[in-house]
Amino acid sequence: MLYTYDQYRGLRRLLLTTICILTILPLAPLINRYIPPIIVGSWNLDLMVSIVIAALFTVIVVRIFRFLIVPAAALFVLVLLFNQLTDRYGLGNMVNDYRVMVSNNWGNKEHKEADLLITPSFFDGPLTKTVKALQSKVDHRDSVVRNFAVRYSLEYFDEYHPKYGSTVRVLSLFKYINTHFRYVPDAERDEYFATARETILNGMGGDCDDHTILMVSALSAIGARCRMTLTEGHLYPELFCGDKNQFEKMQSAILHLFGADIKDNIYYHEQDGEYWINLDYTANHPGGPFVSDKAFAIINL
Repeated sequence: MLYTYDQYRGLRRLLLTTICILTILPLAPLINRYIPPIIVGSWNLDLMVSIVIAALFTVIVVRIFRFLIVPAAALFVLVLLFNQLTDRYGLGNMVNDYRVMVSNNWGNKEHKEADLLITPSFFDGPLTKTVKALQSKVDHRDSVVRNFAVRYSLEYFDEYHPKYGSTVRVLSLFKYINTHFRYVPDAERDEYFATARETILNGMGGDCDDHTILMVSALSAIGARCRMTLTEGHLYPELFCGDKNQFEKMQSAILHLFGADIKDNIYYHEQDGEYWINLDYTANHPGGPFVSDKAFAIINL
């Protein structure tokens, strides 16, 4: 009888160990949602902290409620499957979280673009007129723009608000605009700058300057700081991320929330300790490649 008990005790230990590991794996990314980014040097450590917390929690629960661990694990798996079937946090989200968190730790996902070279046109008058015309079209106080910005800042990533704070509102609004914007050119030799209100009401269509005006107006309406950069034949928006520490937190959020869309690096401009990230429609994620490192004008708002 004692031999049988020892035999099954080893089997129970193996089963409990397996259950602990299977519990830690999905529990860690769930815990990670509520831990702010922990960045030490070039390392993003919040995944490691989440795994340690999940492991400690699981070990404590196993020791105190050993006989409940199997039904508890079964319930956890059922909840995970239910979430998967109802398009909530399921297995796919968990796998993506791990993949992106690992890339945060061991992947190099940043690329500083060459510093902008300001090369103003010989015709200073027309350039100044263009800059003033673009600035005049930006209005974040317009009620249509404000309501649009607030509504779609809540469209995506709300479950990650405890981790990244207001950053998810900015990234949600970016995703909505870049997912729904459709390029429509102006008539040849007839450049038209649409206000954000016009672009919203016409169904989210326009060219690069219409997209840029919409992006900076909408983001400004929810408290973000933006600027427009005018290059030869193109205009694109940039988002102010702050200093190096704030930029690294923004980069962590982008890698986490847009990981599936990032094929290359995250591109940014840095000048005098200020970090700006590209929000052009040419990429499905913030920080896509810049069209050019030469600019006729940087248009601050």
